[in-house]
Amino acid sequence: MSELINNREKNTIQNTERHGMLKQIFIDLHNGRNIAEVKAHFDAYIGKITIGEISQLSHEFDDIPADELKRIYTQHTEIFMGSIAEDSRDQSPEEQPGHPVHTFKLENAELDKLVKTKLQVHLWQFEKEDLPEVVYNLLEDINLLLDIDKHFNRKEHLVFPFLEKYGIYGPTNNMWRIDDFIRDAIKDVKQKLTNYEGDKRTVIKVIDYIIEEITAMIYREENILFPMALNNFTEDEWVKIAHESDEIGFCLTEPAAIWKPERKQLDANAISEGYIKFETGILSLKQLELILNHLPIDITFIDHEDVVRYFSHGKERIFARTKAVIGRTVQNCHPPKSVHAVEELLADFKAGRKDCEDFWIKFRDKYVYIRYFAVRDEGGKYIGTLEFTQNIASLRAVDGEKRILS
Repeated sequence: MSELINNREKNTIQNTERHGMLKQIFIDLHNGRNIAEVKAHFDAYIGKITIGEISQLSHEFDDIPADELKRIYTQHTEIFMGSIAEDSRDQSPEEQPGHPVHTFKLENAELDKLVKTKLQVHLWQFEKEDLPEVVYNLLEDINLLLDIDKHFNRKEHLVFPFLEKYGIYGPTNNMWRIDDFIRDAIKDVKQKLTNYEGDKRTVIKVIDYIIEEITAMIYREENILFPMALNNFTEDEWVKIAHESDEIGFCLTEPAAIWKPERKQLDANAISEGYIKFETGILSLKQLELILNHLPIDITFIDHEDVVRYFSHGKERIFARTKAVIGRTVQNCHPPKSVHAVEELLADFKAGRKDCEDFWIKFRDKYVYIRYFAVRDEGGKYIGTLEFTQNIASLRAVDGEKRILS
């Protein structure tokens, strides 16, 4: 027994010394010591670092000024690269389609593809010659990249709160701030490209930063954040995260499936079917969804902040749409050349100058009737816009009357 106690005390001392050494290494890094020297010292005396140790370090360095955080996070990533100890978990729920981490990784793959096969290529073209069509291609890439906000929002509002529950505050304090830097850079370069006046060097600098930070962000999420969460969260907590993800929306893709944990029964509070009481009746959520999806029209609802909140999913959609649009501003769902028309219509609705607007176009073999309605509450306050789309090709041929069953 005394040998066991002595070993335990010895391990505690070793862990304390190791943590002190880790802390000092990163203090040296923060104080400006050469990154190559710090990396060599780390490899020689630490070798491998666990997710738990990283979470402790992140917590202790949560008061870093914003100006320093960009530099430090980049250097942290360089040191951690290839030095994170392998995960010892027996099961890998994140490999199950529909699991929140599985979906996050799908999004990361799409972001990586967008950055490397489109944005980077168009940036190289822009560096050679800033022709209008090249600027337009970059602007389209940046519009797609704005979708990253939904990825960040799910991480920040669904994953971080549970980490805090387990006393892990580093990602909330530090990673969230890095996410905001990326958001700001994307918005900044969109503005510069929209009003491009030849400031080529600044555009290149901002896009280079975006590419570098998104690549580093993907590494930090998949090698630090997600393993950290998987090591701590219960299955019920992942169920809640999966259930609430739809409300925020998905980035460039959507879940591969509806995640169903292997156990037979879920926490009763995890998911609730629920009923909705209207003035003229009561429907279950399932009934309501089926009714909307059986209407011979496509419906899309945009809230008062121009964010797409819902679209019906009928058997024959006129315009293809995926769940990735949920949570995205309607302006970013349209080509840049048509955004001004969208904004003008919404401005008229919000100001009360119009209550509806109709369009009709030929689209492939269809004749499409598109109607927009301003949705207002009982007091006349603007709540959002309803888009109503219908193929009226067959209706145009209607004549006379039909009074008997076919």
